[in-house]
Amino acid sequence: MLPLSLGPGPAVARRAAAPDAHAVPAMSSRLLLIDDDARLSAMVGDYLGQAGFEVTTAGSLAAGRERLAAEAFDALVLDLMLPDGDGLDLCRELRASPRTRALPLLMLTARGEPLDRIVGLELGADDYLGKPFEPRELLARVKALLRRAQPQPAGDEVLRFGRLEIDLGARMARLDGKPCDLTSHQFDLLVVLAQSPGRVLSRDQIMDSLKGHPLEAFDRSIDVHISRIRAVIEDDPKSPRRVLTVRGAGYVFAKKQDADDEG
Repeated sequence: MLPLSLGPGPAVARRAAAPDAHAVPAMSSRLLLIDDDARLSAMVGDYLGQAGFEVTTAGSLAAGRERLAAEAFDALVLDLMLPDGDGLDLCRELRASPRTRALPLLMLTARGEPLDRIVGLELGADDYLGKPFEPRELLARVKALLRRAQPQPAGDEVLRFGRLEIDLGARMARLDGKPCDLTSHQFDLLVVLAQSPGRVLSRDQIMDSLKGHPLEAFDRSIDVHISRIRAVIEDDPKSPRRVLTVRGAGYVFAKKQDADDEG
């Protein structure tokens, strides 16, 4: 059994219940956990294993890179503070590689500083969890990452806005026919905006639309993801024409985005 909270400091005496049998994945998903705390890794591995996951652990960036190069994983749980470097460096590498660009990635951090979390999101992490953490929350967040990464049935709608198209079935946005480099989380956020063109959505409305997505309840997380979206779909991110800010209200996805867009 697992301590209720995992992370730095003494273990809490109470025990977390075993994962709900109804929550066991139909097929085993392969997770890689990179964390230098061997005790925590072993307990997390056991807990997630009970939920039907196949967990591989690595205690350093070097070991994690070796695993990622040799094997395929469905998701990565990455500690930021490792003995041979910063987990943010690996996050940057993974998002720069076509092979691992879409790998669902959850950061673990004991730093507790919003800036560290914001930087991680800017580099392409899909979610983060602070230490110490409740193991059930980790399980829920991992499942949410995997759900969002699952391909949708073929034949779903394609949203088109001038030179930008958003393929819901393929879970891909394209600008001038070229794929946009968005994480799964960023794609979902773009879809929420694009499905209400011309309508101002507050941050609360956006978060409510992203049901099941483990966004923290503070505005900056959404702002960071919007910034990343603009960086790949806007011709000039500093003067956006697609995702617009309405000061004091939220964001609006423009109906007409290009000079020659009559739709």
